[in-house]
This record gives sequence, structure tokens and C-alpha cells, in this order.
Amino acid sequence: MALYQVSFEPSGKQGSCRSSRSLLDCARRLSVGLASICGGCGSCHSCKVRVLSGTVSAPTASERKILSPEELEAGWRLACQTYPASHCRLGVPPESMTTPHRTQVEGAEATAALEPAVRAYHVRLKAPSLSDLRPDAERLLEALNEENRLSCSEIDVEILRVLSSKLRSWGWECQAYVRSREVVGVGRRAGHHLGLAVDLGSTKIAGYLVDLSSGKTLAARGLPNPQRSYGADIVSRISHAVKSPLARRRLQQLAVGALNRLALDLCAEVKAKREEIVDAVVVGNTAMHHLLLRLPVEQLARAPFLPAVGAAMDIRARDVGLHIAPGAYVHLPPLIAGFVGSDHVAMLLAAGAAQAGGPVVALDIGTNTEVSLIDGGSITSVSCASGPAFEGWHIKDGMAAASGAIERLRLVGDAVQYQTIDGTAPVGICGSGVLDAMAQLYLAGVLETGGRMKDNHPRVRTCGEQREFVIVSEEERGGRAAITINQRDIRELQLAKAAIRAGIEVLLRERGRSENEIQKIIIAGAFGSYIDVGSAVAIGMLPALPLNRFEQVGNAAGTGARLILVSLSKRAEARAMPPRITYIELSAHANFTETFVRANYLGKEAAAARARKTN
Repeated sequence: MALYQVSFEPSGKQGSCRSSRSLLDCARRLSVGLASICGGCGSCHSCKVRVLSGTVSAPTASERKILSPEELEAGWRLACQTYPASHCRLGVPPESMTTPHRTQVEGAEATAALEPAVRAYHVRLKAPSLSDLRPDAERLLEALNEENRLSCSEIDVEILRVLSSKLRSWGWECQAYVRSREVVGVGRRAGHHLGLAVDLGSTKIAGYLVDLSSGKTLAARGLPNPQRSYGADIVSRISHAVKSPLARRRLQQLAVGALNRLALDLCAEVKAKREEIVDAVVVGNTAMHHLLLRLPVEQLARAPFLPAVGAAMDIRARDVGLHIAPGAYVHLPPLIAGFVGSDHVAMLLAAGAAQAGGPVVALDIGTNTEVSLIDGGSITSVSCASGPAFEGWHIKDGMAAASGAIERLRLVGDAVQYQTIDGTAPVGICGSGVLDAMAQLYLAGVLETGGRMKDNHPRVRTCGEQREFVIVSEEERGGRAAITINQRDIRELQLAKAAIRAGIEVLLRERGRSENEIQKIIIAGAFGSYIDVGSAVAIGMLPALPLNRFEQVGNAAGTGARLILVSLSKRAEARAMPPRITYIELSAHANFTETFVRANYLGKEAAAARARKTN
């Protein structure tokens, strides 16, 4: 019986696997965390992986039923049905991972020509003497410029306060970090040269520690945005911020406190100091951007929903409250509109919007979903108030993606097959499970096209004045309250999915395009990366296109932030992007209300009928 070496990307986990054991068995043994709703019998597609190199067994009948010929040709397989036939390397997409093995930091590595805004230079100074009485700062600048052919003329005042003692303790040898013509940091000769990229989301914050000498991401970490205690949605936080200057300051302190913890944890992971972070890039939606800088936000909640500032900004990190190198700056890329921020600019940058021919639809799905249509060099964008329903909020038994949350779900006859996070007993249902539930109920005929729940299934019952579908019964939970999805939940989900679909349709209409002309739909964002695209298509949230036209790219905003961090050319490209973008305010669009009402209907057929009527 042959033994082969199998590695899983992007986790990097690898180990030996017998030819008689499936790739799913190998993944479980290595703690990779592949989803498997059906338990490994090949009747679902949750354990989908891509063979990047090596040879595996031939596709089974189950795989040929679930995967298209194009997907099989591209190397996509079901891990439970596939066996190694040589050493092989496998790619695991975010949507195939169980929640504990995914974070909001997943995304493509940032690849660009290395040209960071802050460069590191080794400097060797002559020790002062009675015949050489030049000040320490002048001595450093002269040696720096002579040795490296620079024209540096400034040293940040915070560095000047420690420079004399540092130079003497380091034996007149150091590493100087230079931004344009200014020294923004000094360190030991063998010190790190680090940058910090952050995607400051309204729900989650993703941070990346990058080696600016190589462009390599050294560590990545995510954490919840602590501002959530003041509201799950942007409008709630704006309402709190406008109460008083103290309230606005509190929200800013929560955000910057999280960024400082993130920087500290990332540095600890690579045994570095926060002072070795000499440059930072922060992207986020317009409200997060304004709250971080303590800019006024009340105008964001009132028509015409204008930001206080839209241009890219460079601010001293210490002025924001960020504890990194003393003279370091934070770069904040430009904003597009009141509800489309620099995170969408970063996402478009990472998606290669400038090079895309189109038509390509790019979505960043979250509490607020940004959608852009890239077509022949032009970009048109909208913001959709999709709300927090797809993240488990405002759902009766909804919850965050935590241990015990149902994250995958299938309806098989009268039975519900589900998978929970950590494989523990179910305690609620998170966003990806909610989407699956809605799709499964519609496909089973429990939900009508208009969203009404019918009394035609053994698991449907009436509770109070509304119907509900029992996902996990009281008996199945040992006497505890059942986990259900009710009619009110369905209405919340309809509003969320309708907002996204209506945004897509408005963009297509503006460009005179039909859904069938879309070459690719790029789906980004923490929630968008983990959804089952088939479920989203089934309920009509996304156009009914072949699945190979969909690409889930993880946290593309985080990838874009890293590109901006390591490349001045990418930073310039981001600055130049907003003038190319035509923003449409949906609330003022003539046909939006009618489009939104139609988009509430469920199903591919209803979506196709809407598209025909629209076009």
C-alpha cells in the first residue's frame, strides 16, 4: 500500500497519506478542517479542493454529477471521493473550510514590484571628537546621504529625543528608515523593516505584518471590531457618535485600541517590536475611516450622504494614537462616496480593475455591500444596505461564527443534515448556514417565490402568529429549545438578498448590459468568501450563471491594502481610481424601488423573469 506526501494550501499543513485513504481522511488527520455536510458520502460539494500538483484517482460518478466538466478539467475534486496516486499539493478555498480554520484575513498574497514608501538604510557614523563638534542629527544625515546617495534633510522630533543616547549605545551604527526626505525611525543594524496593513471592517478587523525588505507577509490576524457594542450596523454607530464629542472619542479609542492590540500580537508572533513597524496602511468603509480620524459623521447619515474628505491622507501614526515607530505615518487611501470607502478601492485594486476588460461584477459582501461593474475601462459602483442578517444578526436563532453554530445545511427528505463549527452540539445558526437554509427550503418547495412559508413539511409548525421550520428539534437537543428559522427571519433575509441583487441589476441597466454578458463575478469579504455560491444563485441573490464564472477571493481589501503598503506605484494607482468611478446613489435612482421589490422574489426562474422584464 503506497504512502504519499500530501500538502494543503494555504495552511501549509502536510503529512503522509495512504493511497487507500481519501483526501478528506488525510485532511482530518492533519487538522486542516475541511467541511463535510454529508459525512463523506459524496452527495454534497462542501469538501471541494483543487489539485495543484500531483496525481489523484479518477473522478467518481458522484463528482461528475456535482462538478462541471470545466471544474474537473481545472483540477477541482471532492476530497471525500479522491485518493492520492502520488505526492500532491492541494488548494483549499475558504468556502470549503470549517469556520475555526478560516479567519477574515484570508486572501491572495500581495504581489507587486517592491517599492515601499519607507526604505531602510544601514548607516555607520564617525564618533564625535573635540575636533568634530557637529550635532548628532547633522552627523546622521550627512553619513546617511553620503553612503546611500540620498538627499534626506529632516528627522522627526520624536526620534531626535532619543537619537543621541541610541547612537552611543549602538556604537555609532544604526539602521535609518527614510520616507521621502525624512527619517521616520532608527533602529539597530539587524532590526526588522516592517509595515502594517489593516482592513478596518465594521464587524471584523484584519491585520497583516509585512516585511518591507522582501514584500512577504510574515503574519496575519483578525479580531472582532469592539465598536460592535455600539451597534451592529454603521447607522447605529453614527447615531451614537453624534450624541457628543465624548461618544465620538470613545468609538475612536475602541478602534485604535484594537489596532494597537493587533500590532502587538502580530509583532509577538515574529519576535519583533512595534517600534520596528515604520509604515502603515489602513483601509475601511467611509464611516470607519471617519470614526478612526474623529472626523464628523452626521452628514454621512443625511442626504446627499457626503464624506467630510475623500482624498488619500497621510497622517502621523501617533496623531491617530497608533503605537508603532515614533515618526511613522499611516496612509489612508481615497474614498469613493459616503458609503463606499477605501476598502472597496483596495478590493478593486487587488482584483485588477484597471486591467479588466469586462463586464466583470465585483462584490464585497457585508453589513453594507459594495458592488462595482467593470466594463471596458469604466467602473460604476453602488452601495447596498444589505444589513446584518447574513451575519446572523436579526435572526431568531442566528449567531456569530462560533463553536456550535450551524455553518452548512442540507435538506434531505424529512431530515436536515448539518455541520457545526468545531463539530460540537448545535446552539444556533451563523450566516453561511442561514443562506443554505433559505436556499434548501425554497428548493424543497417549503418557501414560495414570494417568500411565504407553506405548511407542507413535517418540520413546519406554527409558533404564535407565524410559521417556523425546525432545523434541530427539542428532542434532538435533549429537551432544550429547538433551533428554527421562522417567517420573520425569511423576510429579513429577503431584504438582504434583494438589496444585493437590485444593486447588480441597476449597474447592468446603467451600462446597457445583460446578466448573461457578465464574464466573471468576483465575491470578496469575510461572509462572501464562505457562502455556498449555489445557494446564493438558488435564491436569486446572484445571477444564474455557470459556477465557473464565480470567483471567491477572500479578503481582497486586505490584499489591496498590502499592495498599497509595499508599492508606491500601487499607491498611486489607488489614488487615481476614484476619478474613474461613477457612483450611483441607489436611494435617488429612478427605478431602484421597483427593482428592489422585484428582487425580493426567490429563485433562479424569478430572477430570469426579472432580467427579461428589465432588459
